[in-house]
Amino acid sequence: GKTLLGSDSHTTSAGAVGCLAIGAGGLDVAASMAGEPYYFNMPEIIGVKLTGNLQSYVSAKDIILEILRQLDVHGGKGCILEYFGPGINNLSIPERSTITNMGTETGATSSIFPSDNVTRRFLIAQERQESWVKLSSEPDAYYSKIISIELDKLEPLIALPHSPGNVKKVSEIEGLPVDQVCIGSCTNSSVKDLKTAAFILKDKKTNINTSLTISPGSRQVLTYLAESGDIKSLLDSGARVLECACGPCIGMGQAPCTDAVSLRTFNRNFKGRSGTKSAQVYLVSPETAAASAIYGVVIDPRKMDVPLGIDLPEKLPVNDSLIIYPSEANEKIDVIRGPNIVPLPGFSTLPPVVDGEVLIKVGDNITTDEILAGGAEVLPLRSNVPEISKYLFKNVDPTFYNRLIEVGGGIIVGGENYGQGSSREHAALSPRYLGVQVILAKSFARIHESNLVNFGIVPIIFDKESDYDLIKSGDSLKVDFSDFDNITIENLSTGKSINVNHNMTERGINILKAGGKLAYIKERSKSK
Repeated sequence: GKTLLGSDSHTTSAGAVGCLAIGAGGLDVAASMAGEPYYFNMPEIIGVKLTGNLQSYVSAKDIILEILRQLDVHGGKGCILEYFGPGINNLSIPERSTITNMGTETGATSSIFPSDNVTRRFLIAQERQESWVKLSSEPDAYYSKIISIELDKLEPLIALPHSPGNVKKVSEIEGLPVDQVCIGSCTNSSVKDLKTAAFILKDKKTNINTSLTISPGSRQVLTYLAESGDIKSLLDSGARVLECACGPCIGMGQAPCTDAVSLRTFNRNFKGRSGTKSAQVYLVSPETAAASAIYGVVIDPRKMDVPLGIDLPEKLPVNDSLIIYPSEANEKIDVIRGPNIVPLPGFSTLPPVVDGEVLIKVGDNITTDEILAGGAEVLPLRSNVPEISKYLFKNVDPTFYNRLIEVGGGIIVGGENYGQGSSREHAALSPRYLGVQVILAKSFARIHESNLVNFGIVPIIFDKESDYDLIKSGDSLKVDFSDFDNITIENLSTGKSINVNHNMTERGINILKAGGKLAYIKERSKSK
């Protein structure tokens, strides 16, 4: 029954226990912690009706892959996915969490399950039974759209490179040689997921040509696996157990070899995200991943010769000793900054007219990974804006940074769903730091659009999609912001003008005029 705002796009995982959980940029979350309200457009509600029960070796990952097959990576934008129907009674909280976690890949604001007896049993296992309340939609609840899935008819699915929405049946690509299998990430690293993998791998060996890694989802998961003996089954199979962290999902270690096929139980398979630009990353369930690791090729896990059967524990190891609670004393706290931590730069206010060259023109579904990648080389620079900005669009156009520095700013043009994927705000902060004040696209992903406004970049939208073809890289544009109800762009290179739209409220416009959210908050503080 709570609401949760988190600076990770997969904060939505908490929808598994009846929490309205929303991912946002770090600045929005920090401002909310300081008492500022968080604003978002009222979403439509898509109802997802689940009936029946899953076959053996078919899992919750296959449910959300089916949703992605139907909605793709932008079909949930501006919506919340609400799950209901008799089929939800057959899904544990870890299974529900897999679904709500990866609902983000549809562009949805959030995903949510009711809080029921399944939720209650989970909270009892976590020694949090006093937190349980019963919550569900009303019997006559209205949905703007209903998606119906018969779980009995679902079969193992797989998302092909390089999009979570590029979904096919596992049976359609069986036999594809697999170089690497990674089981874990915030999508599939629960006790249930890893017990399932351990059950499949017990007394078996991974294929000699296939590397297998396991990333437990938390210290609690790792402790349970050690106590239950499941960790031994994983290690004996040849798997390597990694730390409880994002790790390979964001390119921090286990980058596949050149042109490798990597099966991952993760939520994203964007090109280059793994740390290897030429890698072919596929998204699968733990069942498909474990079975394929044994055979060294993609295989339908229903062909395994042992009936799948695991029991979830009634109690989980709970150790809260490492939680440090905020001090109640009014004490001074020193913030120590190392040499790599640079204070956030200030930005100028938005001028009435912005002139600039189109520095880069990209296509549809450009991700924040492509705008500013993660990985072992880049992520250590997160707190150093000048240094991390050197990697802007590096994997798309290695010349971008130098060209941008040479002209001292400019304009970026994109297609549909610009900025999908991770909530990492450096994809907005770095362009602004380097002088970009305008991004023009066919449409924007929700979190990235907010991040752009927060850092003083105007996200404007083509009035007609065909106008996208009237602008090319290198064109010189003049954007008139004197009237936000009638923004015009003059292409000085061609002599043609186009009208554009935006999704901003009056508040968003005032944030832009102030030079970003921090400046806006400071202005309001002074006026009080």
